[in-house]
Amino acid sequence: MSTLLTTDFNFPGQRSVYHGKVRDVYDIAPDLLVMVASDRISAFDVVLPEGIPYKGQVLNQIAAKFLDATADIVPNWKLATPDPMVTVGRKAEGLRVEMIIRGYLTGSAWREYAAGCRELCGVKLPDGMRENQKFPEPIITPTTKAEAGHDENISREEIIAQGLVSAEDYAKVEKYTRALFARGSEMAAEKGLILVDTKYEFGLLDGEVILIDEIHTPDSSRYFYADGYEERFEKGEPQRQLSKEFVRQWLIEHGFMGKAGQQVPEMTPEFVESVSRRYIELYEHITGEKFVPAPEQDLNSRIETNVLDCLNRLNG
Repeated sequence: MSTLLTTDFNFPGQRSVYHGKVRDVYDIAPDLLVMVASDRISAFDVVLPEGIPYKGQVLNQIAAKFLDATADIVPNWKLATPDPMVTVGRKAEGLRVEMIIRGYLTGSAWREYAAGCRELCGVKLPDGMRENQKFPEPIITPTTKAEAGHDENISREEIIAQGLVSAEDYAKVEKYTRALFARGSEMAAEKGLILVDTKYEFGLLDGEVILIDEIHTPDSSRYFYADGYEERFEKGEPQRQLSKEFVRQWLIEHGFMGKAGQQVPEMTPEFVESVSRRYIELYEHITGEKFVPAPEQDLNSRIETNVLDCLNRLNG
């Protein structure tokens, strides 16, 4: 199975390209972005050496579905999805924080809690909680948006005091975050899933806050299967989940957490294929639709043709 690990397009009107951990974002004059979801996978802020077949398609199509399904809550950047791995949209000035919202104590929050932390991003956490326990109300734990390296936890008060986001815009972003999480949770519940935690990114377009990037994908979100959650929680057993957390756990078990001097373990073809199957499984569960793999011809050529057609229509 072929994978898309790198892109190097030169579209009409292209001003620059940003190669992120997973996405390559092309800035097209005067006000468009072409975002290509590659098959790269990252964990602990490190891009792993092997690509995951169909991962970019899964991420892009899930994000497109949820952007459309939440457009009544907050306007978003999406204009078109001309290719299974591409979204074209409006360019906004990204806010320098990521809004992480958590409905359950798990993942990195649980690791900090287990180490004795009782305050996360200015949010007080009660004693006596257990792994995967539901919070009385979802908590928001923002991080800074780092250009490189690790994102850092930050509180609402620090965000405003440092001028990262104005108090007025932050209030809007917080309101949108809670409403989006509620909608995502409802949609997950309809499919027998629990939306455990997720992150949202926002930007400013003509002075208004809009939703940007991806939402509710396995790279930005964690899902549990609802069936069996209570029983597993009561027994202290790991939850069945659909997210990238299983990749992190596999890396931890093989001695890698992104720290200096640590080597990424070998990603065998069998492991890579298992990760691909998990991504497809999440797609089918969260969308309720059968995953249809896109044609596996030269991925770069297919994407270039489809994007050029789209840009011609948008600029025509």
